[in-house]
Amino acid sequence: MSRGNAAEYTKPGRNSYLQIKAKDTLYAAQNMRVLETRSKKVLSQGFEEFGPTSVSRTKDAHNHSQQQWGNAMSKRILLFAYGSLCYLIFLGTFLYAICFIGNFGIRRTLDGNVHGPLGISFAIDAGLLALFAVQHSVMARKWFKEWWTKIVPKPVERSTYVLFSSLALILLFWQWRPLGGVIWSIENPAGRLVLHGLFAFGWGLVLFATFLINHFDLFGLRQVWLHLMGRPYVTLHFATPGPYRLVRHPLYVGWLFAFWMTPTMTLAHLLFSVATTAYILLAIQLEERDLVREHGEAYERYRRSVPMLVPFRSKRSADSGAGIITGEPKIVTWTKRDEAIAKESKA
Repeated sequence: MSRGNAAEYTKPGRNSYLQIKAKDTLYAAQNMRVLETRSKKVLSQGFEEFGPTSVSRTKDAHNHSQQQWGNAMSKRILLFAYGSLCYLIFLGTFLYAICFIGNFGIRRTLDGNVHGPLGISFAIDAGLLALFAVQHSVMARKWFKEWWTKIVPKPVERSTYVLFSSLALILLFWQWRPLGGVIWSIENPAGRLVLHGLFAFGWGLVLFATFLINHFDLFGLRQVWLHLMGRPYVTLHFATPGPYRLVRHPLYVGWLFAFWMTPTMTLAHLLFSVATTAYILLAIQLEERDLVREHGEAYERYRRSVPMLVPFRSKRSADSGAGIITGEPKIVTWTKRDEAIAKESKA
């Protein structure tokens, strides 16, 4: 094959290669223009999405979230302050009640100077006692709590109950009418000292019993504190520590000592003591009905094995610890001997 022939043979191939190269270059240029157009569009959209407007929206959302958290925390702090105030009002009322019933340290007391006609004063005193009893019982019932917590926040339901009870007592202290008359009067110094000591024992037992069953839960502080910390409220387990192994209601036993142990029993003091004792006996029935509904047979066994107010009225098995509830009801033990004792007590 000659050179000329070879050149002539390769020439068409070279032209074809150049044509293809030109087409590729043109196609690449078109693609670049398309990519450039798309890039501009994407960048434009991205600028709109992540630009100043988007940053502003993100900042607004963050600020809104912080504001919501701040509002929630402010509400928690407010509820805690409210619960603390209710507790302080109760504490002041409790201390005032000691002086009011004990007839010392304050001007207006249970056995103070007579004011007004006897009939009117008696009716006023009876009405004040009835008002406290109704408030104290109705607001403690489950059906009332379910309705009441639709109005007041649940964490302060107990604090509000404590506040209303304190206000009812403050009204009683303010409007109480002494009636005069002396039912008994102990003049012997030793006798008076003993009665004053039993009076102090009663108040001490009341306070001690509240700490056995969780003082701060009883008066609403635990509820608002848990809410402040953002922790859920957990109901306390039923237990029978200390004097709860001797009587089912040592708290009420303390109240009875505080109301009845006085060296001088006046007509007004007698009215107060009789009315509060009657209320305590009624309140026990309502309270135990709720406890049976909540704990079932476990509380029924406890009720059969432990007397209500007077200790040592029925024998119990000290070795087995029967009828003593220390947590969930399912762990209560009950022996045949305890069943026999319960039947004898019931008979």
